[in-house]
Amino acid sequence: MDATDPTTDSPVSSHTNPSARRARGLERMGEVYNFEVSDGPGDFFSYTVEHLFGDIWEREGLSLRDRRLLLIGLMVAEGLDGTLGIQLDSCLEKGDLSADDLREVVIFLSHYAGWPKGAGLNSMVETSIARHEKKLAKQAAADSAE
Repeated sequence: MDATDPTTDSPVSSHTNPSARRARGLERMGEVYNFEVSDGPGDFFSYTVEHLFGDIWEREGLSLRDRRLLLIGLMVAEGLDGTLGIQLDSCLEKGDLSADDLREVVIFLSHYAGWPKGAGLNSMVETSIARHEKKLAKQAAADSAE
């Protein structure tokens, strides 16, 4: 969303307006991770929010689903299991990838990243799917009780 420069009354792109970039970045980061992201201090946090999520994740050309698939592949290859678990939970919750999609990702990546990494991914995927299905069942039970 573009803002207006109060001194010139002309449009200011959110790419040149740091507060708009930061707000857009915080919103996208929350969408990607599927939890509310609070603003934080420091240059590293600023680069993460404003550049990575405010610019890179906002670029045209790749869907959120595409970006998640690329990120999951990279995280598996690099062994970044901590953040990978967050991505798996979030993509199921947001509907970006289904349980079947993730199981297919496991099979595909196992052949490129190596069987031990694929086995670890399989375990993480099945844990995320079970957690997601349990949450859905709990919500369905609560809805039917009303």
